[in-house]
Amino acid sequence: MSTQRIVSTERVTSETRIALTVNLDGTGRAEVFTGIAFLDHMLSAVARHGGLDLELRCDGDLEVDDHHTAEDCALALGAAIDRVIGERRGIARFGYAYAPLDEALARVVIDLSGRPMPIVDLGLKRDMLGGIACENLTHFFVSLAMSLRAAVHVDVLRGDNDHHRAEAAFKALGLALKAAVTRTGSDEVPSTKGVL
Repeated sequence: MSTQRIVSTERVTSETRIALTVNLDGTGRAEVFTGIAFLDHMLSAVARHGGLDLELRCDGDLEVDDHHTAEDCALALGAAIDRVIGERRGIARFGYAYAPLDEALARVVIDLSGRPMPIVDLGLKRDMLGGIACENLTHFFVSLAMSLRAAVHVDVLRGDNDHHRAEAAFKALGLALKAAVTRTGSDEVPSTKGVL
């Protein structure tokens, strides 16, 4: 694993054009412009609470709907982090966090195992939050887990307000990611198999 854990990448499809830079050892600075203000807010929360710097710009086919933008931003972010951590040498691998937001409480547990497995229960009741369909917030977590090659369990345990439920989940994601990518001071792969 290199000293600096920074990667810049692009993802270009017929549906979206994404440019992003992520620094896992940042200060929580975020410059996010997806065209969906609520998604910008959620990604900024991940960066802030995950202690990572994130620059992400997406030009997506929002004239169709919000699905491709949400999905491809998650795929790009997960792939970038996966690229930075590589063989997963010298990192904690596991991370978990609880994050409350007023009456809402979310839990996220991550295993950077190399085996994608998303389990997501946000329990949202509304169809939309801002300019994004609630089903695409769930899909964001699923897509992130797939491209990050990680088991990602997201459960919102309580909460009456869907904005609070969603935001608590994204904050918990940032905190859990921060824990999972923490350097251990070893150069070992954190697995009894010796490889992830």
